[in-house]
Amino acid sequence: MRLFCLPIVLILITSLGFRFSHTEETRNFHIDDGGWSTDEKDMLAFPGPCDIEVREAAGLTQEEFLKRYAFDTPVVIQGATDNTIFQNECRKDAMLRKYAEKTIRLSSANTHSYTKADVTLEHYVKQILKPQSLETWGNETFYWFGDNNITEWQSLFDIYKPPPYFLPGMTGAYSFGLAGAGTGVPFHFHGPGFGEVVFGRKRWFMYPPHKTPHFHPNQTTLRWLMKDYEELHPVDKPLECTIQQGEIIYFPDRWWHGTLNIDTSVFISTFLG
Repeated sequence: MRLFCLPIVLILITSLGFRFSHTEETRNFHIDDGGWSTDEKDMLAFPGPCDIEVREAAGLTQEEFLKRYAFDTPVVIQGATDNTIFQNECRKDAMLRKYAEKTIRLSSANTHSYTKADVTLEHYVKQILKPQSLETWGNETFYWFGDNNITEWQSLFDIYKPPPYFLPGMTGAYSFGLAGAGTGVPFHFHGPGFGEVVFGRKRWFMYPPHKTPHFHPNQTTLRWLMKDYEELHPVDKPLECTIQQGEIIYFPDRWWHGTLNIDTSVFISTFLG
């Protein structure tokens, strides 16, 4: 009888429509955190399943990207670029050595991110960067994502190799960030773009434009995951995937998405417009 247990379990899992995330399969391997370490006791967030299609860049042409994904379907892309040099520049010791006194703009981690605060990178890393608390609301949580002074950070952005895919008539604008474990931005939408993880892991939740998710705009993604996610009916659950170092996720125009940093994470997005 034991010989038949594993196939039966696998058939059952397949019939229920589940697919193990590629990040789940590798989560126990050593992860290069670039010096942005996170104590295990502080990690309240966790990777989930991946039901967004995952493609190897070697087998995804620009033509197929435009035909299958660019306008209406998210996709995770592996092996698109070699950003080793950029990653090395984003290590903690390198960032603090070169950019400690640079001013960065923090945004509140709620849907509209209205509130801003300017601090030095050194102050942010040593005094503000920390894991998310379940008790803290998104409008009370500040972290560094977007609002980059292009002139100040041009030398770093010049090293970055963007995804090799594009939408006709659109150009890319970079948004660089660094955030603590458990932080993230609640559901929101904007134009199309790519998100890439430099260090750490980021869990993405996505809904198509016609399916507005139920959420409080000042509630953190972490609290939504802990309090609301498991209560969702299967038909109301989002598409999702956890991406890690060097992986890219593409989000089409006006798709709802919320993000959750599993670890202390460094990331960069390319917004198309």
